Amino acid sequence: MNTAAASPLAPDAATRARRQRSWYWYDWANSAFVTTTSTVLFSPYLTSVAKAAACPDQPTDVACHANLSVLGIPVSPGSLAPYTITVSTILSAVLLLLVGAIADRVQRPSRLLGAFAWVGAAAASAMFFVTGTNWQLGVVLLIIANQCLGASLVVYDGLLVRISDESERDRVSSRGWALGYLGGGLLLAANLAVVTLHDKIGLSTGEAVRVSLLSAGLWWAIFTLIPVLGLKDVRHPERPAAASDAGTVRGSLRQLTSTFRELKHYPDTLVFLLAYLFFNDGIQTVIVSASLYGKEELGFGDSQLIVTILLVQFVAFLGALLFGRLAAVMGAKKAILLSLGLWTLVIAVAFFLPEKQFALWLCLGVGIGIVLGGSQALSRSVYSKLVPLGRESEYFSLYQAMERGTSWFGTLTFGLVHQLTGSYRLSIIALVMFFALGAYLLSRVDVERGMARAGQG
Repeated sequence: MNTAAASPLAPDAATRARRQRSWYWYDWANSAFVTTTSTVLFSPYLTSVAKAAACPDQPTDVACHANLSVLGIPVSPGSLAPYTITVSTILSAVLLLLVGAIADRVQRPSRLLGAFAWVGAAAASAMFFVTGTNWQLGVVLLIIANQCLGASLVVYDGLLVRISDESERDRVSSRGWALGYLGGGLLLAANLAVVTLHDKIGLSTGEAVRVSLLSAGLWWAIFTLIPVLGLKDVRHPERPAAASDAGTVRGSLRQLTSTFRELKHYPDTLVFLLAYLFFNDGIQTVIVSASLYGKEELGFGDSQLIVTILLVQFVAFLGALLFGRLAAVMGAKKAILLSLGLWTLVIAVAFFLPEKQFALWLCLGVGIGIVLGGSQALSRSVYSKLVPLGRESEYFSLYQAMERGTSWFGTLTFGLVHQLTGSYRLSIIALVMFFALGAYLLSRVDVERGMARAGQG
C-alpha cells in the first residue's frame, strides 16, 4: 500500500482563506451550465430540433412518430436527449477514473481545471449554433460539455484538501455549494425571463433558448478565471522519480489499477462510497423526477413548475449554509444522517400530497431545497477526509464516477414501478429504500478511523 503524501497545505490562515475564496467561484461558474443547460433548457430544445429533423412537415408541438437514424439505430426524437445523457453518463464513469489518476500527477492542478472547464464552456457556448434540424451537433456538444464538466469537478473536488484543513472543510465545501446554487439560480431566473418574454425583446422562442444556452457557456468560461488565477500557487507534492518513469498516461493507468486494489485497505472510504451510491441516487432521482411527478400526478402547469425550480435553487443556497453550521455543532456525519431522515420525510409528504395544492407543493420545494444543499455539500467534505493525501483527484474520480456511473438505478426503479403499477405515487415512495440503505451504510462509517488510515488523522 502506498504511503500518503505529505500535505502542502498553506501553514497560515490568511493564505488558506485567500485560496478558499478563489475556490468557491468554480461552483458559481459551472452551476450556470448545470441549471440553465443541463437541467432546464437543452433537453426540450434538442427534442424540438430532433422532431424537426424526423417530421419536417409538422409542428414540433405535435407528436412525431417517425424515427431518427443514430449510427444506424432507429431512435425516437423524444428519446434522443435522455439517450444522449445516458451515453454521456456511461462515458463519464470510465473517463473520470483516468482523469483522477492523471490529475494527481500534474503539478499545477489549476491549469488542468481551467483546461477542462474552458473546453466544456466552449462546447456549451457552441450550443447557440444548434438550429434547424442539426441535432447531431447538439448531441456531440452535450457529450463534450458533460465530459469536461465531470473532469473539471474531479480536479476541483481534489483541491478541497489542498486549500483547507480538516476543521475547515465542512464550512468550505458548504459555502462552495451555496455559492453554486445562488449563481446557477440567478442566471436561470434571468434566462427564464428571456424565454418567457422573448416576443417583447424581438426574439423567437428558439432564439431566446439559444441566447440562454450561450449565456451559460460564457458564464462558465468567464468565472472560471477566478479559481484558475487564484489557485495558481497550489501545487501537488512532488512524486518520486519512479512514479513518472512510465510517463503520465501510462503511469496513471498503472496507478488506477493500484487504487482499486488498495481500496480494501481503506474500508471506511469504501463503505462511504457505497453509502453515497445509494443515497445520492435517491437524491438525483427525486431531482429529475420531481417535475414529472408534479405535472402528471399532481396536475401543475409548466409555469408553476418553473417557479418551484427557482425556489428550490435559492433555498438550497440557504440549506447548504445551514447544514454547514449544523456540521460544526453535531459533526458532518450526523448532519448527513439528519438530512437523509428529512429526505425520507419529504418523500412521504410527496406521496400523500393532494392534487393541485400548489401552496403545499411549494412547501415541499422548500423542504427539498434545505436538504438538497446540505446533503451534497457535507458528503463532499466528509469524503475529502477519507482520501489518502497526495491522491485526492484520484479518489475523487471514484466519487464522481460513483455519482455518474450508477445514477440510473433510481430512475430505473422509478420507471419500473410506474410501468408495473401505473402510479407515480408508488414510484416516488419506492425511493425511500435508497435513503434507508444509504443511511444504514453511512452509520457504519467511522470517520476518525478512516482519517487515520488515510493519513489525515
